[in-house]
Amino acid sequence: MPSDTTPSPVASSFAVCRDGEAVPGTLKGAVAAIGNFDGVHRGHRHLIDMALTSGKPAAVLTFEPHPRSFFQPDKPLFRLTPEVVKLAIFARLGLAGAFVRRFDHALAALNAEEFVHLLAHELQLSGVVIGHDFHFGRGREGNPARMKELCDKLGLKCFIAPAIVEGSEPVSSSAIRAALETGDIATANKLLGYRWFVRAEVRHGDKRGRDLGYPTANMRLPDDCRLHHGIYAVRASVDGKSVDGVASFGRRPTFDNGAPLLETHLFGFKGDLYGKTLDIEFIGWIRGEERFDSIDALIAQMDRDSAQAKRMLVEDRTPSMIA
Repeated sequence: MPSDTTPSPVASSFAVCRDGEAVPGTLKGAVAAIGNFDGVHRGHRHLIDMALTSGKPAAVLTFEPHPRSFFQPDKPLFRLTPEVVKLAIFARLGLAGAFVRRFDHALAALNAEEFVHLLAHELQLSGVVIGHDFHFGRGREGNPARMKELCDKLGLKCFIAPAIVEGSEPVSSSAIRAALETGDIATANKLLGYRWFVRAEVRHGDKRGRDLGYPTANMRLPDDCRLHHGIYAVRASVDGKSVDGVASFGRRPTFDNGAPLLETHLFGFKGDLYGKTLDIEFIGWIRGEERFDSIDALIAQMDRDSAQAKRMLVEDRTPSMIA
């Protein structure tokens, strides 16, 4: 499947195999793309596409927590796709399933040969797909050439994917994080190949939006989220239906300057969303968060923000990765 096309419907047979679990029959002999896959961006999709066209059942092997969080627990990592979101995206790409290995001291201690032995015997793979800069094994001792050598010894196929480049730079999770941290949704979505989205439960708020004429669905995003505070054009998935809207992510400086909160106003929507889990896709950046001297000034700006969001939503052609 080409990397930049609309994803396939979610396969009901998508399987997840974790540590200590028997390999499902649908994943035995699979070719697995290996990586952290934070963001499941266009570069990751190229690896997955190679697995999908291998002629064998296609899977991914990914790790939780993210290895960087394991090695640097004092430095919170802005996760583009927490595990539940990452698995939801995998399930839409036509894969047979995913192997999720716990990244802990035992896994980090495996040398390169032991790691490939795990792939062949514990996961029962018939092949792997890795990136051109993939490193593995204790101290990152293994590289693509070493992977190919070890796979050949054990009868595994080894496919090495080239870098996917945007402009002069490789597509990377780091570049996407940097874009989101500045509110550059257009660049983030271009690198991802789909609209970046968050998933969270709608919680009760102070109901202030109702008084302003803009009722909102309020959601707490993970503490590591470093999305730039501001106003965005968004699209929500509500009970399987797509609803356009405008959202504010930030501390509400006009009112309480409190903990960061995503507040989404859905155009024309009437209903109770409390307790529901929503996917909110980010379509475009409108402006930074501001403090207003009066409620009237705030409402007037919200009117302008809504009009701009509607224009952005009409013009948007970026593929979606949610149902």
